[in-house]
Amino acid sequence: MQFDDDADLDTSQVQDRRGGRIPGGGATVGGGIVGLVALVLGLFFGVGPQELGLTSEPAPAATSSTDSQVSRQCRTGRDAETKDDCRTVAVVNSAQSFWEREFARRSRTYTPASTVLFTGRVGTACGTATSAVGPFYCPADRKVYLDLGFFGELRSKFGASGGPFAQAYVIAHEYGHHVQNLMGTLGRSQDRRTGAGSNAVRTELQADCYAGVWARHATTTPEKSTGRPLLKTLTQADIDDGLSAAAAVGDDRIQEKFQGRVTPESWTHGSATQRQQWFSTGYTTGDTARCDTFR
Repeated sequence: MQFDDDADLDTSQVQDRRGGRIPGGGATVGGGIVGLVALVLGLFFGVGPQELGLTSEPAPAATSSTDSQVSRQCRTGRDAETKDDCRTVAVVNSAQSFWEREFARRSRTYTPASTVLFTGRVGTACGTATSAVGPFYCPADRKVYLDLGFFGELRSKFGASGGPFAQAYVIAHEYGHHVQNLMGTLGRSQDRRTGAGSNAVRTELQADCYAGVWARHATTTPEKSTGRPLLKTLTQADIDDGLSAAAAVGDDRIQEKFQGRVTPESWTHGSATQRQQWFSTGYTTGDTARCDTFR
């Protein structure tokens, strides 16, 4: 996975709240074992803490002491090769460039979504969340929330192979939820039913498929500033890392690892095989029309 070293990164698409404080709250705190419990319950990649029942009321947004950290450090594609936060900026830029063009091709308008980097705890329009919920998308404020420490846990606790594209897969999945929100399909997941055939699972698998569609077009979608793709190369090894991450967060893998048995009736995100299958469908076809997991 290699970026165009000379491409400018648009840091306006990423808000840096790491080290910030939530008004009325305390300093941010780490997820610790709470994160492990949340993951065991299958809350990976949810669409917001309110939907997960973690809060009942919205919280004010955090103020930040590090608003300029990303803008200072993440200038070009070269920075994305070595820094996780800069790689996040690059993937966000690439994903949104693709979806803007895809929506335009279908005579629709794509509305960009910001990614918020935080540590420990963050206020959102969906409520207050901790790192325990993993990366998530809040439809109420149309933002993706991400604690970069999650990527270490993806390797160390859940056995994913890691690699830069595992990070890209996670981010692209969350932007898949944003696409669902804009297209009016995200609400299907909120009937609170669970199980292998539930709308919750179908929603997550569609986001996996959308992530695969972006990956197929990432190396050919030009950026407005340069006319060249921000992502230059994507190898089969990169795709394998993405598939490894997708499998690692399959409901069956998580349940088997942490509770010793698989209970399909409680699934909210799909099995390891399903998640790999739908990412692969998006990647091999490059066609959003093939991502109808609700049929």
